[in-house]
Amino acid sequence: MIDENRPLTSARRPLPDHPVRVALLDLLAELGTVTSTEAAARLGHSSGLCSFHLRQLAKHGLVEEAPHSGGRRRPWRLRWESSDRPSGQEPPERSEESFDAVVHLTPRETAELAASFRALLAPYHERDRRPAGRPAGTVPVAVVARLFPSPTGEEDRGGI
Repeated sequence: MIDENRPLTSARRPLPDHPVRVALLDLLAELGTVTSTEAAARLGHSSGLCSFHLRQLAKHGLVEEAPHSGGRRRPWRLRWESSDRPSGQEPPERSEESFDAVVHLTPRETAELAASFRALLAPYHERDRRPAGRPAGTVPVAVVARLFPSPTGEEDRGGI
């Protein structure tokens, strides 16, 4: 079911409560943008099925194509319309924080670092379970951390 605290106000727009469409809306809320191929990989459906449902969501005004550089890759995003927000409220600020580092770790240290990342994010998971408790102005933010052996030649790169 779609969370009422999300940017969508689907109650104003007729849309069948289809599980693939709901999953796509949730995924877009989580990730910001997604292609049908990416959605298919995450949701366990075919890219054709995801593409069809993304187009249906677009027809209902819930999603739109995100800017892209052409080609076959077509990312989609949630559609923000002024009628979806309380009067005077601007669309959420889209900021991105990123960093990368190559560090030298033992397998045990790698596992400990992964556990530290999980512990750092744990307090925010409660907001998924209790949307009413979210502070005003919260937006879905994708957090991606991958710990893997670096390809040869990257050992000398500096840290954060």
